[in-house]
Amino acid sequence: MDTRLKELGEFLVALRGRHAPQQFGFPAGSRRRAPGLRREEVAQIAGISPTWYAWIEQGRPVNVSAEVLDRLASGLQLTPSERDYLFELAGRRDPLEAPPDVDTVSDTLLALLRDIRVPAYLMGRSWNLLAWNKPAEKLFAGWLDQPQATQEPPRNLLRFVFRDAAARSLIVDWEARARRLTAEFRADCRTRLDEPAVQSLVTELLQESADFACFWKQHDVLERQGGTRAFHLPQRGIVSCQQVTLHPIDQEHIKLVLLKPDA
Repeated sequence: MDTRLKELGEFLVALRGRHAPQQFGFPAGSRRRAPGLRREEVAQIAGISPTWYAWIEQGRPVNVSAEVLDRLASGLQLTPSERDYLFELAGRRDPLEAPPDVDTVSDTLLALLRDIRVPAYLMGRSWNLLAWNKPAEKLFAGWLDQPQATQEPPRNLLRFVFRDAAARSLIVDWEARARRLTAEFRADCRTRLDEPAVQSLVTELLQESADFACFWKQHDVLERQGGTRAFHLPQRGIVSCQQVTLHPIDQEHIKLVLLKPDA
């Protein structure tokens, strides 16, 4: 039996055991063998047949739609964490989630970014830069310190590396870094390659950058890692930084990237 389906079934059993039937308009009765809702009652709440619902609880490989999960989550009055867990176990996208192309940053995260003393920036799910601090503007002078024109596409790390000539002189060993970034992007977006923003960016870079086209077609896959990043700054020479990438627990698709200069 699939472990995830087994966990989904056990999770649903636990959920229906937590609620009194009266909450949902069902009679309490004296013949209930266990506290909580019956399977048939949960099936009625979700608008599915009792047999099919029983199969879900039994961990059978049935195809549960996002609509059914939404009715289960709403009907059983799940908390946001419980709802996320339900959809994750079922392998479905929650229809109440923000559209996949939308990145939002909390005010708390923006305030934290401003307080960080080393170069740091926030990067979204398709690697658009959402915000950055003053030290990052100094490190990426000519890119992040420039005003954003209304008609320009969002600032994007891959677009900068492959389409901005300044990146080739700024990044030490540009080819090795560009090749690795391509492999990291493929790994990071492996479950989202069909998202419009990802498809649009990849199509653009395939057309505009022969280097990206070469690296992308190699299908290298590497998880994003920290380590030394070296930059050639006109006024200071080569500056090495230790890169660390963090993920806010409530916004895991966002990356907080810090570049701590070596002493």
